[in-house]
Amino acid sequence: MKIDEVRGFTPDQLAETLLNLKKEQFNLRFQKATGQVEKTHRVEEVRRDIARIKTVLKAKQATA
Repeated sequence: MKIDEVRGFTPDQLAETLLNLKKEQFNLRFQKATGQVEKTHRVEEVRRDIARIKTVLKAKQATA
């Protein structure tokens, strides 16, 4: 997910996407602990996407 995509989301969309990514991160952590994770790079991608969304959400709240 690119930062330009994230900036185009509404705050509601950002909150929903953040919730979905946190659920995915939780599942990936369990898969990693049990040795079942297939796409190891996805863990890092999800973590960075969460950070991007939080950054944009915080900026939108500051301007409002």
